[in-house]
Amino acid sequence: MYRVFESLDALVTIVEEARSVPMTSNCVVPRGDVLELLDDVREAIPGEMDDAQDVLDRRDDVVSEAEREAEETRTAANSEAEETLQNARTEAERLVAEAQEEAGRTLAEARHEAERAVAEGRRQYAEVTDRARDEAERMSHAGRAAHDRLIADGQNEQTRLVSQTEVVRSAHAEAGRIVDGAHAEADRLRRECDDYVDTTLGELETTLNNALGVVGRGRSQIWRGQYGPNYGGGRPPEQGRTGTGMDLID
Repeated sequence: MYRVFESLDALVTIVEEARSVPMTSNCVVPRGDVLELLDDVREAIPGEMDDAQDVLDRRDDVVSEAEREAEETRTAANSEAEETLQNARTEAERLVAEAQEEAGRTLAEARHEAERAVAEGRRQYAEVTDRARDEAERMSHAGRAAHDRLIADGQNEQTRLVSQTEVVRSAHAEAGRIVDGAHAEADRLRRECDDYVDTTLGELETTLNNALGVVGRGRSQIWRGQYGPNYGGGRPPEQGRTGTGMDLID
């Protein structure tokens, strides 16, 4: 087909470059060259037509081959896509299992730490309570001993001065003052003991609240990561869990 186009292009060039006949639209062309080009066209056309016919005859085969290759390509692509999807599902399941295992391990560690903190708090509470009780008893005994001693001193002084009326009244007043002072001292010691116990218990309560707050935040983070907006199923968090760690004490 390219030979035919080349011969036709040569004919057009000869006509365009041919000498014009004056007073007409005709031209003078070299007969031999034109005939030679026409012969080339006549010889080339049958071969080009045969090639074109061969292409037309092979069109169905080419189309069938292309369709077959396309089907094979589509089948291979589907198989590869299914394999890729299965691999992705397997990897996703593995990652989910690892995440759940890690969450369970973290939750167990948090519970263990919470139980340890509660046990330590209870132990410290018992120790502080025992110390406070011992200190209160010691102060109470000391107050009672001082009270008894002062009462005894007052009674002895009263007996010694019983024969003198004015002295007796003074002794009674002094004994009353001493007794009142002893009661006041005992009350002061008791208040100091109560304040000491209350302060110690308040510090212990703050320590326990801080520990429970840390445990609660850890559990809340675990629940948010496991049952957040992208949670796809499974059992939801247990009802009644406050997330503060107080349920661990129960």
